[in-house]
Amino acid sequence: MTQPAQRASRPLWWLGALLAVYLCAPFVASVPQIGQADWASVDWHATWSAVGVSVASASVASLVILVGGVPLGYWLARSHARGVALLGFVVQLPLALPPLTSGVLLLFLIGPYSGIGQLFGGSLTDSFTGIVLAETFVAAPFLIVASRSAFSAVDPVYDDVAATLGHRAASRFFRVTLPIAWPAIRAGLALAWLRAFGEFGATVMVAYHPYSLPVYTYVVFGGQGLPAMMPLLLPTLAIAIVCAVLSVYSRSARSTVAVNHDNADELTGFTPAATAAENGGLHLAFAAQRRLGTFTLDVAWRPQTRRLAIIGPSGSGKSLALRIIAGLEPNDAGSVTLGATDLGALPPERRQIGYMPQDYGLFPHMTVAQQLAFPVDADAASARYWLTHLGLDTLTERLPQQLSFGQRQRVALARALTRHTQLLLFDEPFAALDTPRRRRLQQSLRSLQREIGAVTVIVTHDPDEAALLADEVLVIEQGRMLQAGAVAEVFRRPATLRVADLLGLHNVGEGIVNAGGTIETPNGLRLPCADASFKVGSRVMWRVSPRALVATRDGAWQGRIAGMSLRHGDRYVAVEIAGETFDIAAEDAPSTPAGDLRFAIDPNGVLAWPAHGS
Repeated sequence: MTQPAQRASRPLWWLGALLAVYLCAPFVASVPQIGQADWASVDWHATWSAVGVSVASASVASLVILVGGVPLGYWLARSHARGVALLGFVVQLPLALPPLTSGVLLLFLIGPYSGIGQLFGGSLTDSFTGIVLAETFVAAPFLIVASRSAFSAVDPVYDDVAATLGHRAASRFFRVTLPIAWPAIRAGLALAWLRAFGEFGATVMVAYHPYSLPVYTYVVFGGQGLPAMMPLLLPTLAIAIVCAVLSVYSRSARSTVAVNHDNADELTGFTPAATAAENGGLHLAFAAQRRLGTFTLDVAWRPQTRRLAIIGPSGSGKSLALRIIAGLEPNDAGSVTLGATDLGALPPERRQIGYMPQDYGLFPHMTVAQQLAFPVDADAASARYWLTHLGLDTLTERLPQQLSFGQRQRVALARALTRHTQLLLFDEPFAALDTPRRRRLQQSLRSLQREIGAVTVIVTHDPDEAALLADEVLVIEQGRMLQAGAVAEVFRRPATLRVADLLGLHNVGEGIVNAGGTIETPNGLRLPCADASFKVGSRVMWRVSPRALVATRDGAWQGRIAGMSLRHGDRYVAVEIAGETFDIAAEDAPSTPAGDLRFAIDPNGVLAWPAHGS
């Protein structure tokens, strides 16, 4: 039975097939002409001379286009200036111009009566040089467009990662950006060469002599007619066929089958050594200030431990803060120090750090072995150690697309650790993973943290991840710090309701201390509290332990079951008492939830602390 999607695609298929038939038909029609061609009248010496002129001039023009077109394409792709956008439009104009018009424009520039033409004594026209100049003008846009598109498609994160691995701008371009973009650039170069080889209009205007193959074909056609064309077309057709075959072959050779080892995400063979001693005095401190349009980041933090997390919602500035620490973003009026080292005064390639973006920033054209050898100061002995220690020694010849997510993470870790780095920065390292795999990799990273002595900073929006992988946490929103401190303290005593919400905490609220030590909530519920240290009228934050609420006939508070939720595999029942909603463990909920119920609240299970700003 035909699927609806297949039926809908039939018109598209027929339209594509119709165009394909039309494009192939001229080649099919030329086959019978081979036997009818006037082979006896062919001047083979002149023909091969014209072929040689076209091949040589197209090759020289392509080399000129390659040397200048790749940098120009990179500039057009990475610059956002208005003048550069206008330049990008102008350099592509030859694609829209009739070739004869291009030839006329070139005569205005280099013709025998122009200033440049007179400077060279008229040698720029009717010469091999003139052919090259004409072919360069009409063929260059093919490579420029391809280069611009190729460089635009290269994720800037690769350049960022290469910078943090110690490579300067030129090295990053030639070793990372250009190799990634090269397949598309190579295709553009092939198109530019073929366009130069077949150029007629501009060439005939600028350099009628010596004959290139297109010009010679035109001359012969004018003198001998159609029967003489087939011998002249064969070299062009042969070259086109060779280019097509090479294109198909290279595309097939590049295609690889991604290998996804879902069961290989743990640190295979990894047995944590004794917990690494804290590096004496090696603590990160930073003041990050950056204005981007209407958004302003302004946070400062001086943690005292080496396992850190920055948590906040999307758009809060946490990734921007991490990039400032890495030196990948300007710090308008701040500072970054690691121990006694002023990182803020150093470019990213000299900060001796490991930076891992969400997809780990593995270079797609490098094998695992090449990834580990890439850092400027990579230690071969350390690379061998981490290859074995992280279970990567059998994967050294694989490319990133042949690795699972867990394997990619371990390769990125090993690459950073080959530098003996003292600072590891992770930007949402597990955001794209499913829950079981994310949990396994989080535990693996936690094990590694216990072994190495580096300071690690995890950027995340997952409070559980922050609690697992950090000893201190910074909570930010809209570019501002909401709270910072030890993980246990921040999770136990959030500074505001917004912090509690970002940390996924429940049974938290604000209230005013009344006489007798009770805490009155905005909805009028008076919570008993065993802590009698607060003055009457004090504004406090409170948190009720789920175990502190008990359903009992003699309970002082009337309530009702308001719903049920599932958190981290555990079921909780929502209980509404006097307008306040509390979560209690499902096993502690009453067995008959229908109707109104009575609840008791244990004062020892009610924690209170001063509200922020009080």
